Amino acid sequence: MNEETVLHTGTELVIPHDAVHHDGHHEHHQSFITKYVFSQDHKMISKQFLITGMVWAVLGGLMSVLFRLQLGFPDTSFPILETLLGKWAKGGHIDPEAYYALVTMHGTIMIFFVLTAGLSGTFANFLIPLQVGARDMASPFLNMLSYWFFFSASIVMLSSLFVETGPFSGGWTAYPPLSALGSASPGSKEGMDLWLIAMALFVVSSLLGGLNYISTILNMRTKGMSMTRLPLTIWGLFFTAILGVLSFPVLLSGFILLIFDRNFGTSFYLSDIFINGVGALPNEGGNAILYQHLFWFLGHPEVYIVILPGMGIVSEIMSINSRKPIFGYTAMVASLFAIAILSFLVWAHHMFVTGMNPFLGSIFVLLTLLIAVPSSIKVFNWITTLWRGNIRFTPAMLFSIGFVSMFISGGLTGIWMGNSAIDIHIHDTYFIIAHFHLVMGVAAMFGMFAGVYHWFPKMYGRFMNNNLAYIHFWISMIGAYVIFWPMHYEGLAGMPRRYYDYSNWESFKQFAELNKVISFTAIVVFAAQILFLLNFFYSIWKGRKVTTLNPWSANTLEWTTPIHAGHGNWEGEIPEVYRGAYDYGKEGIDFIPQNVPLGADEKTH
Repeated sequence: MNEETVLHTGTELVIPHDAVHHDGHHEHHQSFITKYVFSQDHKMISKQFLITGMVWAVLGGLMSVLFRLQLGFPDTSFPILETLLGKWAKGGHIDPEAYYALVTMHGTIMIFFVLTAGLSGTFANFLIPLQVGARDMASPFLNMLSYWFFFSASIVMLSSLFVETGPFSGGWTAYPPLSALGSASPGSKEGMDLWLIAMALFVVSSLLGGLNYISTILNMRTKGMSMTRLPLTIWGLFFTAILGVLSFPVLLSGFILLIFDRNFGTSFYLSDIFINGVGALPNEGGNAILYQHLFWFLGHPEVYIVILPGMGIVSEIMSINSRKPIFGYTAMVASLFAIAILSFLVWAHHMFVTGMNPFLGSIFVLLTLLIAVPSSIKVFNWITTLWRGNIRFTPAMLFSIGFVSMFISGGLTGIWMGNSAIDIHIHDTYFIIAHFHLVMGVAAMFGMFAGVYHWFPKMYGRFMNNNLAYIHFWISMIGAYVIFWPMHYEGLAGMPRRYYDYSNWESFKQFAELNKVISFTAIVVFAAQILFLLNFFYSIWKGRKVTTLNPWSANTLEWTTPIHAGHGNWEGEIPEVYRGAYDYGKEGIDFIPQNVPLGADEKTH
């Protein structure tokens, strides 16, 4: 609804029934089912995504702790493992097949079900209507469906953990022929089929959500909210949605061909394969490398689908808590655009070791090194925003600074790996694990934590406990570096990834003590995340109440809604926008919200 007819009768404000989605004090009494389960309110859907993502994060994090026990203490028996994993950990030792399943599911869960759905699903749903000045998403019904497709994908993926042959164990990238042949390993049987169905449902969820986000940003901005006045969070989420809509269908096509190869006798990826006891398979003419191209055409944009929302969130929080305008707003938007374009042109840097034509490889090297330019622009602008700012070290601000730190230290190693001559030597070693966990895994998680701490008062009308938040930050920050920084050295020494036990190799015995330290730290960091969860759920009901509309003194529109906003966000007319989102410290005034009209001598922008 763009224009509301507001009628005054005495002192009471009456809004026509059909003028707005029922909001605030005029909200109809909804049943539990329509309000909390099949909700069409974007704020409730964002909370559904967030809490489902948290459940997955605990499960994915626990898996990493379990396989780290195997890597750090290969000769030690842990009775708790048998309690948790049953036949997969007899005598307290993880079975090799179970180990590979844990590694595979950890990757799948964290990348897709936590970082993709958790970040985009939570913050795009919550922030887009509030920050652009809309009552809800363009299609609340499709938005609800997006969550329920994600939930269905979650149920199918969860069920794959309980099949007799075990979950899929062929790596989160699901390369054929291991993923295409049921007879290749126990983890390639029913678990793999369920994995493919879950991922197909997940893609549908992402597409429904992405199309909704794009439509809302383009079509439902309030009066005066031009594209150049959008907060950077919205720009980050906008480009994320575009990347998802363009790349996820390619992944889906790759998965559909894989389903055909597995179940219908086709040969898209299979050719000239001999199996013990069976002999030569009838498949011919397929090419396993085709799958890699289809996978990584999504796989590399996926890295940015995960990190761009974090970039937007961090930009917003840094500006608010530095009490300064974001440095180089136009450059920040342009660098987001450049990253979005270039992310589609670099996928084959994951495939330097596949026998790729060296000339073609050199083109991908060039494009990969080129994507470092917009990334470094962002880093420069974040640091310059902090420079001489009146910084408030809120938990959200600390996680934002941590995000920048991780992005720099993890991103620099990406320049090494983007060079094919070096990458051939460090491919599939621990160097790769170190790089992408820092730049994508930990950094994206830090972006998520920053967003949760910052917008929690808006979500629930209460504050989280700051002391617990500071403990959570420092353990996570120091712990992440202790875990992943040493892996660079292991990788440079040639230590391969995805191995079950390194104690059989003389050359890797030197890292035995280091692996123990990494495993111990992983357990401590996991415990710190449990602390965050306790803080989160306790604060929903018992946290300190928010008493002002704008606790952070921020400029964006979400802080103009009631503390407990109903479905429809604003009780009267939607505020009009007169200025950009970052008018901090302007002409001696601390902050000027977007809905404050320009003064007589102010310039518009």
